[in-house]
Amino acid sequence: MSQSPPNASPAVYWFLRAIFRFLGWLLLRQEVHGLENIPVSGPFLVVVNHLGIADPPLIFMNVSRQMVVFAADKWKKVLGIRQLLEAAGVIWVARGEADLGAIKAALAVLRAGRPLGMAPEGTRSRTRALQRGKTGAAYLADRTGVPIVPIGISGSERLAENLRRLRRTPVRLVVGKPFHLPPHGRASGDLLEAYTTQIMCRIAALLPPEYRGVYADHPQLRELLTQNHES
Repeated sequence: MSQSPPNASPAVYWFLRAIFRFLGWLLLRQEVHGLENIPVSGPFLVVVNHLGIADPPLIFMNVSRQMVVFAADKWKKVLGIRQLLEAAGVIWVARGEADLGAIKAALAVLRAGRPLGMAPEGTRSRTRALQRGKTGAAYLADRTGVPIVPIGISGSERLAENLRRLRRTPVRLVVGKPFHLPPHGRASGDLLEAYTTQIMCRIAALLPPEYRGVYADHPQLRELLTQNHES
């Protein structure tokens, strides 16, 4: 089913951000790097790894631009959360299937000049390391030509166990430099897969080695790490 681009309320969005910032101060010990890499104007696509429930609030807290985000449609069934997320700006996506309505809404958001955030893995990692990325992020970036802003999060998967022990959770968030995919506009098949690998390696380069998962030994990641070391 098709869905319209979210009509987000700035007041609700910044109210949510204030709540998350308070909860972040209360529950987390944050180490944040690279916020200067977030574009100050125009559309962009944030891509981030997904470890746990704390990841979306971490993005809300630290990305200063108002974004539209993807959220699993299971949350639509939770009274209160659905209304709050829809007022803040969300694209509901059905897991486990190609949700063309969500893709169309995301394209409309980016073409309207608004930032969009998503996790290319599509779901939380059960292994606490990067899973193979899906092609949705590459498709959106290829079709719109917007810059991609990679973000790596580590430590958030320990939130639940630390809450049980009444401990604050150390988390690290790193924002990488924006980059563009090669100009094409009609990529499909193997080319989209190659673009997805490029995106995932950019995320992996921002993570500690134990979080790099299926991309840990990829040649593109090794090249990025070498470039980062030399710069």
